[in-house]
Amino acid sequence: MVIFMRMRKKKNLDLRRDACSEYFVCADPGHWRDGREDSTPLYVEIGCGKGRFCVESCRQMPDCRYVAVEREPNVIVMAAEKARAAALTNLSFISVDAIKLPEMFAPSEVDRIYLNFSDPWPPKKYWKRRLTHRRVLKQYDSILKLGGELFFKTDNEDLFNFTLEELPQIGYEIRWFTHDLHAENVPNIMTEYEENFSAKGFKIHRLEAVKVADWTPEPVADDNRQGDGNE
Repeated sequence: MVIFMRMRKKKNLDLRRDACSEYFVCADPGHWRDGREDSTPLYVEIGCGKGRFCVESCRQMPDCRYVAVEREPNVIVMAAEKARAAALTNLSFISVDAIKLPEMFAPSEVDRIYLNFSDPWPPKKYWKRRLTHRRVLKQYDSILKLGGELFFKTDNEDLFNFTLEELPQIGYEIRWFTHDLHAENVPNIMTEYEENFSAKGFKIHRLEAVKVADWTPEPVADDNRQGDGNE
């Protein structure tokens, strides 16, 4: 049985958000690069959590334009506070669900999407809610240009294997992947969640994919593939 719990609103949340108001933005389709070069890369992180990854990414890539998305207000405030403390000028936050992103960006406006430790939705009856399930991904991947990148990271092996199978079916080419990221000699910025769970012995899985074609869904019966076995 899955139990859904609503996080309580943190004390002084509105005051804390107001203190970081310059980092919260409204929909701005087609204008995210205003004031910057047209060639400035535009990156979007879906589910930024407490913000460690996006803040450090913006420190390391000062010439990018970065938009972090998080629907939980308690959490996104903590991320914005980190950005404000670091005095970042290339990072903004929007508090929406991923399926609302086509209202926030113009079609094909984004160069890269980051998905870090998305909810695995383990019971079989819920896995169509996964952010990498074709029917969910198609609701927001229109913002990613052809040739754009999708970087995905998780500690859930079942979700990762599902994603490895799903992406090539909907116009993405897997460029690189690993089942043990921390054993690889590659650059990596850890999220708060990643640091916690890798310290407990969980292996971190990561892939890099490129959007090589637009996918048009065909009318099909319900997907009969097996769930991930964690019902």
